[in-house]
Amino acid sequence: MRVVVAPDKFKGCLTAAEVAAAVAAGLLARRPGLEVDQLPVADGGDGTVAAALGAGYARVDVDAVGPTGDPVCSAYARDGSRAVVELADVVGLDRLPHGRTDALGASTFGLGLVLRDAIHRGATEIMLGIGGSASTDGGAGMVQAMGARLLDASGHELPLGGAALADLDRLELTGLRELLTGVSVVVASDVTNPLLGPNGAAAVFGPQKGAGPSDVARLEAALATWARVVNDVTGTDLAELPGAGAAGGTGFAAISLLDAEVRPGIDLVLNLIGFAEAVAGADLVITGEGSLDEQSLAGKAPFGVAQAAARANVPVVAVAGRNLLGPDQLRGAGIRHAYPLAELEPDLERSMLDAPRLLHQVGGAIAEAWLPVT
Repeated sequence: MRVVVAPDKFKGCLTAAEVAAAVAAGLLARRPGLEVDQLPVADGGDGTVAAALGAGYARVDVDAVGPTGDPVCSAYARDGSRAVVELADVVGLDRLPHGRTDALGASTFGLGLVLRDAIHRGATEIMLGIGGSASTDGGAGMVQAMGARLLDASGHELPLGGAALADLDRLELTGLRELLTGVSVVVASDVTNPLLGPNGAAAVFGPQKGAGPSDVARLEAALATWARVVNDVTGTDLAELPGAGAAGGTGFAAISLLDAEVRPGIDLVLNLIGFAEAVAGADLVITGEGSLDEQSLAGKAPFGVAQAAARANVPVVAVAGRNLLGPDQLRGAGIRHAYPLAELEPDLERSMLDAPRLLHQVGGAIAEAWLPVT
């Protein structure tokens, strides 16, 4: 029998690869002859590059800067002319020094440095995962690092950060357009918010990045200025497009200035790792993430895995730190059963510390329940 183990990370606890390894070990302890394919997945946030590396891409290290300008060593994945770049690894929330947010000044400049490095090394097809951003700068820092010039009324270059966009007077794109010649970009994101308004980047995601009510108002006004100036230069207003508000508005810059297409992150990752080929003829798929909840149903990794497995007519079960979905919701998502670690260890702290052993135990239970001895 053959099982495909394709979980996302347990955030703050285990990487997707670590989850897959623990579950696989539990399966094999009960079914030693079992064939187990470990295919860790991601949905465009942290873990996207790791998924590409697991699929055979090569790791490329690059010196860049984090969301507040501190030097960081980031990495992307490359296979010939194709590259996979992950915002979270360079300017994500985990890159904030000592966890201190900077709602008004945080920037995506470091992401632009990584993209520029990938292009200079020959990448012409780039998959850009934009989940987990620490900034609300509309992707302005990203394009600045790639050659765009953001100028105030006196002709001075704007400082980095979302708040600075309030002083934007004009945008020069010559350097950016030269860099992007012959390059195509696809954005991996499951966020459908527009750039502006009550469902926009500042209002919805700003507070998660440390923005208080007055900060949100400043960022909203600054992003509106950014959208107006971009529209003046490009002749196209894409601020209301679903996904423009992703990653603090990085989606807007990618769509408007990188000519990027936005697609569901899990779909792109599953295609990248060859999931359709791996699942064909399998007896069972095991997916999961740290918390199975309402957000999981909105295009997160387990839902995407379950939908892809359903197309191959392969049953799916899930592992999780906790499960907040009812049986009908799980079945509606294509998941036959969930195995939350909370049922084995209700104490959250102990569950996280002991997650590898608990997942090993869950793997054994899944083997007993779903993989009969032949």
